[in-house]
Amino acid sequence: MTDTVSQFEHVISICRDLYAKKLKDYGPSWRIMRPQSITDQIFIKANRIRNLEIKGESKVDEDIYSELIGIVNYGIIGLIQLNLGYSDGKDISAEKALELYDKYMDETKNLMYAKNHDYDEAWRSMRTSSYTDLILMKICRTKEIEDNNGKTLVSEGIDANYMDMINYSLFGLIKLEYGE
Repeated sequence: MTDTVSQFEHVISICRDLYAKKLKDYGPSWRIMRPQSITDQIFIKANRIRNLEIKGESKVDEDIYSELIGIVNYGIIGLIQLNLGYSDGKDISAEKALELYDKYMDETKNLMYAKNHDYDEAWRSMRTSSYTDLILMKICRTKEIEDNNGKTLVSEGIDANYMDMINYSLFGLIKLEYGE
């Protein structure tokens, strides 16, 4: 588990660093986005990853690795928006946005550690393309829940689906960074 923790911390720091840099460029302009729009943004990224996996080539200068980082960061943004609600503009500081990133990343990471204990790191034996398919499935589930105004009968909510999407993306980043 020691390698897992250090590997997770490493890829999370890469994601957080990009998030912090984008906050300097744009501020928390994403505060205007409703959760449904964030789900669609994650869909665009996951769908592009799947297309890259199938086609094996890219005509745009963003690879699978950078798209996975995007899913992680939009997933965290989604968790923030679910909890704060959307606004008409940038109503929080960059510092507050980083504080919230860390809060929701810690919650997400702790969920992964608990599941990782129970599943005994089964993710390491999975193909990275399976992470893509699982993310796309979670997006479909999230859209259904959103279409039902966030209500479920027996299933986890939107937040749990965002956390799973983040963790599958982190698994993919670890596998791309450290190899199979």
